[in-house]
Amino acid sequence: MKKFLILFITAIVLGTAAYFAFIYYVPFSEGYRSGELIKFSRRGVIAKTWEGQISQGLGGTNVFSFSVEDKEKEIIEKMKEYQGHYIKVTYKERYATFFWLGDTKYFITEVQEEKSPLFRN
Repeated sequence: MKKFLILFITAIVLGTAAYFAFIYYVPFSEGYRSGELIKFSRRGVIAKTWEGQISQGLGGTNVFSFSVEDKEKEIIEKMKEYQGHYIKVTYKERYATFFWLGDTKYFITEVQEEKSPLFRN
């Protein structure tokens, strides 16, 4: 009975670790989005996370919500600088998220400023 209990607990621990590793390291999809950065803020009560939104249409009708991990210091600084500008982001979508990483399943891995197609000079 003692051996069964140890094997059972080991299987539960390994299964839980495999689940968390899969959610964190295996992306569901990767892609690009562009639009005007309309919101970027640090929010939360217990776990503070960086959250933002990109408007992809006139009047904010199509909004893409995303998160940025705390370890991405360079991206966070660029997002603060690009507030209100037209940007292009590279993201990875996870199957799920953890509350300490962000509110969305979309995590930004790169950001760059672009010229708006709406206001060409």
